[in-house]
Amino acid sequence: MRYIVFEEDSVWYAVGLEFNIVESGSTPQEALLLLFEALAGYVESAKKTKARPSILNQKTDAEYEKMWCDRQEQKISQTQNVFSSGELSISQFLRGSFVPA
Repeated sequence: MRYIVFEEDSVWYAVGLEFNIVESGSTPQEALLLLFEALAGYVESAKKTKARPSILNQKTDAEYEKMWCDRQEQKISQTQNVFSSGELSISQFLRGSFVPA
């Protein structure tokens, strides 16, 4: 699962791209922590309900997909205030390990 953390209008947002989960916070670290907690809860709920795997791989919002791609290709300007981006394995959430890959 890919994620990106960015600032917009003095608010930090952390987005889990494939899950379409967005969390916000007053710092990038807070937004990222809230995202990881939300993702862990989402995966745990999916496990308990034996949900279809498709809910764990949703279509990514076009705005965030572009931001992700630009970040990976180093096209993001300093004015866009991207704090972090990366990838996490679903198995990290199943084990309770939230350290970015």
